[in-house]
Amino acid sequence: MVRLSLTPAEVERGERLGVLLRRARGCRSMLDVALAARISPETLRKIESGRVATPAFPTIAALADALGLSLDAVWADISRPERTGEGRSALPVARHASLTS
Repeated sequence: MVRLSLTPAEVERGERLGVLLRRARGCRSMLDVALAARISPETLRKIESGRVATPAFPTIAALADALGLSLDAVWADISRPERTGEGRSALPVARHASLTS
């Protein structure tokens, strides 16, 4: 199987995903979040650093669940091309309603 090169937009979206996950993880350790999502800490590190720009959907879903993030909000945040000066997206990420009530 031949893997196609990522487009610049896909690479940038992967970088935004990494920023989003690091921000959502806050002070939790990579190990704690990776175990909660049932992925390896190395996989989480690669996603957060942008080395894996297009992780599989189940991986993103597991991370979102472990971090209490809405998948809709994750997609909206990483698909947004605008960024602030600090590399963060312009809008905060919504949490699951059950976690914010």
